Amino acid sequence: MSALKVLHVIPAVAVRYGGPSRAVFEMCRALEAEGLEVLVATTDADGPNHLSVDHGTVIDYQGAQTIFFRREWSERFGYSAALARWLDAEVKRFDVAHIHAVFSHPCLAAAKACRKRGVPYIIRPLGSLDPWSMSQKAFAKRLMWRVAVGRMLREAAAIHYTTSEERQLAETSLALNHGVVIPLGIEIDRLQDRALKERFRKLHTSLGDRPYLLTLNRIHPKKNIELLLEVFLALAAQPEYSDWRLVIAGDGEAAYVDSLKLMTRRRGGQEKVIFSGWLDGADRVSALACAELLALTSHQENFGLAAAESLACGVPVIVSDHVNLARQIEAAGAGWVASLDRASLSSALLEALSNDKERERRGLAGRRLAQKEFSWSGVARDLIGLYARVAGKGAELSSAV
Repeated sequence: MSALKVLHVIPAVAVRYGGPSRAVFEMCRALEAEGLEVLVATTDADGPNHLSVDHGTVIDYQGAQTIFFRREWSERFGYSAALARWLDAEVKRFDVAHIHAVFSHPCLAAAKACRKRGVPYIIRPLGSLDPWSMSQKAFAKRLMWRVAVGRMLREAAAIHYTTSEERQLAETSLALNHGVVIPLGIEIDRLQDRALKERFRKLHTSLGDRPYLLTLNRIHPKKNIELLLEVFLALAAQPEYSDWRLVIAGDGEAAYVDSLKLMTRRRGGQEKVIFSGWLDGADRVSALACAELLALTSHQENFGLAAAESLACGVPVIVSDHVNLARQIEAAGAGWVASLDRASLSSALLEALSNDKERERRGLAGRRLAQKEFSWSGVARDLIGLYARVAGKGAELSSAV
């Protein structure tokens, strides 16, 4: 049997867009390792700018075969007529399309081309169907739903959720009923590279040997960093926690980042809080490995890639109950779960900071959870089963094994 040919469509892959940009390439590398033919189709969007890449020709990008097209206008909508034309002409070469995101032109164009050419497609909504997400810019989303998005979702062969919580929230609120749950994977061996252990501290000498709490993601209002700052600085003002530091690793809109820095100064936290900027590659792994605790206090998080990576490093996490991995983390005893109010987060953070042995115990539980649930090899096999089913090639795959 010939290898399954899978097209992945995602609006943009610049590092500024966070976890989805990284995850799609890790996913494709894992699928290729299992024998699939995989191509990523995307735009060159990089905020208001453009990636310096060739257009309209397949290149190796982050270890995966990728074809880029010019993003012509609208950072949010990501309009690309060239990508739409290519999809209409070329999607028929693939057995299945995997579309990452919902409310953007590349996704709508991919679904339309698939319907026209008879190619089954799967939607991974990236948390955009969560009630909280749907309430943001609600008028525009309701309009898009009526014009195109509702049909795109209804006629998808499947909707790929990364947690059961994400599926339940979307299906309950939007009357959808054909979801499947397959988590994201993480590159566990890379995250457990001991050679990177002290790299981050050497780059940030002001840390010394002090323990630090890490938040590692796009700096965006959705991440609720204001509450984390408020609670942390209140605790760090107490003598027994004065050595602790908060490392805010990431980047975002300059005005918003500046507002967080101003908040820090007004609360006298300049020496307690380190804004490290965007971290990637070895620097990202080292920041995780050196941390005592990772915080993800988002208003909404369909998976929480940084949390899963932290667990793989043996670093416990403190997450809000709006992070859809929260139930698994709590069940595994791999961290703390808090509601999004000052008292709850303060209580959880106080317990975490004050108990070295408990952090170690929960960190080990997190490592076990990550190894069991989030290895890319296992995730890739589950995805291949889904692709084979929607492409009608399940029997062929079974006979070939």
